[in-house]
Amino acid sequence: MAAEYETISGRVETEIEISRSRFLTRLERVSSEEDARAVIAAVRAEHPRARHHCSAFVLGPDGRVQRSNDDGEPSGTAGAPMLDALVSAGLSDVVAVVTRYFGGVLLGAGGLTRAYRASVAGAVLDAKRVRRGLRLEVSVRSTYEVASQIEAEARRRGYTVGEADYSDTVLQRFAVAEDEVGGLTALAAELSAGAAVVAAGDSGYVDLG
Repeated sequence: MAAEYETISGRVETEIEISRSRFLTRLERVSSEEDARAVIAAVRAEHPRARHHCSAFVLGPDGRVQRSNDDGEPSGTAGAPMLDALVSAGLSDVVAVVTRYFGGVLLGAGGLTRAYRASVAGAVLDAKRVRRGLRLEVSVRSTYEVASQIEAEARRRGYTVGEADYSDTVLQRFAVAEDEVGGLTALAAELSAGAAVVAAGDSGYVDLG
């Protein structure tokens, strides 16, 4: 499983015109095939008069789930080049939908392939990229005074700081790389004189920026 991969921060919408045909592209971040298909359905509903709503999506840390659809365009001229644009950009957890309004001029197979790929490639350039990394959740229970010191030092070291629960003590949550667990544990022990309680939880992917 990949230690890190890249996705996008949010929705991107672009438009290009080629030989009077309009190509409207929507790029969205998704976490599942169900989410991707929901985006495709939403775009189709927003543009009921368009001839084609071609799509492609890539999912997973290793980009292993890949799907594409020509939606009535000649086979291989839309979905495949769109998918290639996403894969070539090194993105995952992303769906691309290109809506085409036909302008009356036939583009031919080569023209369509270039247009659909360019549509997605252009949207990718406008997207803000986000790195995601595999991290282990580590909780630290300590006093209020110690918790503030731990958080300040954790941020300085680049650990991902999560939510905290407050009662008579503070339960903090951090997301750290597996080889950083020892450093966080040592930090908590040092600042609390050994009183802090540290526990490792599940691993998962988090946004790194």
